[in-house]
Amino acid sequence: MGLIYREEKNFTPEELEKLFLSVEWASGKFPQKLVAAMRGYDFVYSARDEGRLAGLACAMDDGVMTAYVHYLLVLPEYQGRGIGRRLADAVREHYADYLKIVLVASPEKEGFYSKLGYKVAGGTPMSLTEMED
Repeated sequence: MGLIYREEKNFTPEELEKLFLSVEWASGKFPQKLVAAMRGYDFVYSARDEGRLAGLACAMDDGVMTAYVHYLLVLPEYQGRGIGRRLADAVREHYADYLKIVLVASPEKEGFYSKLGYKVAGGTPMSLTEMED
């Protein structure tokens, strides 16, 4: 059947936990919070394979100028198939009229994001968090 891409905000705690922990993201330890967070994002775009959540991108925005990509992740067994690019393209298309799309990337992922057109900006990303990295 192939991958199905769509906008959606309703996920089960189990599928979010599996996706986030598969890429070792600490937020996967809080699946109920992730479910609520997905509903709060302005734009959520998923990739599913026969119902299985294979990847997703989530963004929030100020309504006019700037969008912030908070999550862009793909199950490891689906990586390298263009899914991440397709999710990133959906974000770019959705926010085509905005002046800036911001994405904070870990250093080991900067190469991937630079292939998508993102550039390293000046400054250092900072956060106030109780989660482990």
